[in-house]
Amino acid sequence: MKLATRNDGSRDGALCVVKRSGDAYCPADPIVRSLQAALDDWSRVEPELRALSVKLEAGSAPNQAPLDPTALLAPLPRAYEWVDGSAYINHIVLVRKARGAVPPPTLQTDPLVYQGGSSVMLGPREPIVLGDPKWGLDFESEVAVVLGDTPRGTSAERAGSYVRLLMVANDVTYRNLVPAELDKGFGFFSSKPATGFSPLAITPDELGPAWRDGRVHLRLSTYLNDRLVGDPEAGPAMHFSFFDLIAHITRTRAFCAGTILGSGTVSNEDSERGVSCLAERRVREQLEFGEMRTPFLVEGDRVRIEMRAPDGTNLFGSIEQEVRRS
Repeated sequence: MKLATRNDGSRDGALCVVKRSGDAYCPADPIVRSLQAALDDWSRVEPELRALSVKLEAGSAPNQAPLDPTALLAPLPRAYEWVDGSAYINHIVLVRKARGAVPPPTLQTDPLVYQGGSSVMLGPREPIVLGDPKWGLDFESEVAVVLGDTPRGTSAERAGSYVRLLMVANDVTYRNLVPAELDKGFGFFSSKPATGFSPLAITPDELGPAWRDGRVHLRLSTYLNDRLVGDPEAGPAMHFSFFDLIAHITRTRAFCAGTILGSGTVSNEDSERGVSCLAERRVREQLEFGEMRTPFLVEGDRVRIEMRAPDGTNLFGSIEQEVRRS
């Protein structure tokens, strides 16, 4: 099942069910008003939404219409929590090299996570604000899951039952603000502006065998100004699975329905697969050429992020964001 949130002028938007092809939708009213409301009452609402999805695929759903991605908000325009992991070891190693930092000794045994801003989530066509060009604006392409009510002490073995939906995300970063913030010993804040999300949030079964062991075994493609910069494999290189990340974050507290958990920037050791952020490209250039040659994002740059099934289906729709000055 595929879901999206239309911009109807309200704060949380209007939930709709989307056809698997991604080109048509029908409103979820009167079943439920918003995605957050659906997550809050998932056991009752999910079967009704799935029944509506079946009708949509058959062409018999009421009020179905063409889907306009420009009319969509983020699936969750605001979330109770946005927790981002860093499950790809190669990314951690490279970005720390870029700022002259050493990876933690627990790199492969204890996941890195931070709590990001969740009150404003960018829709798939909303612009990325450049702010001060000296801040070093960068995209970060990743996968995310949306959780149901998840109790404290959830084990990795039980974690899968709490994953309701998956999305693709652009976890935007101001790279040049990171070192000073981390030197304070209190984590990211100003260096992490609003995150962008895919048009569609999908249930795990939509991925078929590509969703297994808490990982998405597909390539995540990123384009900068219509040129492919990377299509790394999201599955095998994910050192900590989503199930591992859930077990980690619930060690001391529970999480409510509507919590978003990110994978961190998808990264492969194989340089042929390219990159999911400019920081990795820059440090690879430093290692190969002795200097960083690729600039960070500038006004007018366009970033597109998408993940396709083996048959070419654009599973989550495309994030397409343009960089604009504030």
